[in-house]
Amino acid sequence: MEEKKLDVKSIIGFVLIFGILIFMFYQNKPTPEELEAQKAKQEQIDAAAAQEQSTEDIVVDDTPSVDLNDSTAVAGYKNQIGAFGFTTPKEGTTVLENDVLYLEISNKGGHVVEAKMKNFVTYDSVPVYLVKDGNSAYSIDFSTSDNRVLNTKDLYFEPSLTKSGENQVLSMKAKTSNNQFLEYRYEMKPNEYLVDFTVRIQGLDRVLNSSKPVTFDWKMKGIRHSKSIEYENRYTRLTYHHEDGKLSKLSAGGDDDETEEDIKWISYRQHFFSSILGADEPFQSGELKSQDLVKEESRTFGFTKNYGSVLPLEVKGGEITKNMYLYYGPTDLEVLSQYEDLDLVDSIPFGWGIFGWINRYVFTPFYSLLSTYFPYGIAIIIMTILVRLAMSPVTYKSYLSQAKMKVLKPVNCGIERKVQGQCHEKATGNHEIVW
Repeated sequence: MEEKKLDVKSIIGFVLIFGILIFMFYQNKPTPEELEAQKAKQEQIDAAAAQEQSTEDIVVDDTPSVDLNDSTAVAGYKNQIGAFGFTTPKEGTTVLENDVLYLEISNKGGHVVEAKMKNFVTYDSVPVYLVKDGNSAYSIDFSTSDNRVLNTKDLYFEPSLTKSGENQVLSMKAKTSNNQFLEYRYEMKPNEYLVDFTVRIQGLDRVLNSSKPVTFDWKMKGIRHSKSIEYENRYTRLTYHHEDGKLSKLSAGGDDDETEEDIKWISYRQHFFSSILGADEPFQSGELKSQDLVKEESRTFGFTKNYGSVLPLEVKGGEITKNMYLYYGPTDLEVLSQYEDLDLVDSIPFGWGIFGWINRYVFTPFYSLLSTYFPYGIAIIIMTILVRLAMSPVTYKSYLSQAKMKVLKPVNCGIERKVQGQCHEKATGNHEIVW
């Protein structure tokens, strides 16, 4: 047998290659001037992103405010809104709050102006907001019998906060008289992210022009929560559920709206969190839009996608009653499973085909169970080990087959050492040195 010896030439070759690599790294190291140039370029990118963010229509609710201390301005406002001037304009917000969710509802417009998750923070330890600083608004567009075109975001609502058992009930009314009004009714339950939301128009048959469409318009810009906005934006998407159980996704496009029918709920998913609007009776149709706002990685840009939905409201006898719900919370299986009858779990992106089924019914519940007893990182490690053990009967045959192939693999004698002997291969795979 040939005695294996240390190949000095090979060692020298490796040392030379290593030395060349070190020399190349040293030669290509950026100079202080280049580092400053790179820093300045990054600052320009961040400044451009910040400028783009400030110049875009970030504030969805951009209606001009009324100076309530100016009697002339108030009179002009009441003249503009006609019969709804019966409600005395008053600035302010009303808070609905439980152990998991904090909401602020504005007198002007009657909509949610702040939605905060109380048990979650972002990567930089800031509370997670789904609605804040005017990034979201919903309103009703309608026409009146005196040929006015009004939008509820311009109207002032009169708040009334009461209790129904343990539930908090907030009634926001834009009145034309004491018993004629347009109402937003919110009902928050303890420890729930879902809030019942009802739109009601009562006694406005002489005010409302029912021959023209009445639409509910919901706009939102997704707030950034992750360190990498590109990564977060990749998993941020508008999804919607049809009455027949079909789930659809809307790709981020341009300014064109996409018209859909029989919409049960709409989800503005922001990676790990979702804002969902749904109804007991599906919307007959809806114009949906999803626009991508992320062009490149940025440390300062604060929004991912621009969402929009325009949904018709059915008028019956000059009145409207639409029972809906709002969900501001995590895109989490355990949480969304509480609303099984609403099929909100379908808003979670489990994956395609059989892989989605396995993720939904096997891996996700299994991980949830482990994470109740162990930290998340340890739970992932334990789950990985257990899955590998469970798959071992299947993978064992594959490993055994690979090992046999390695044993039976023919020896390559194309490159021969310059020794006194010559490599010969026998059919048995044994080798010998012939002198």
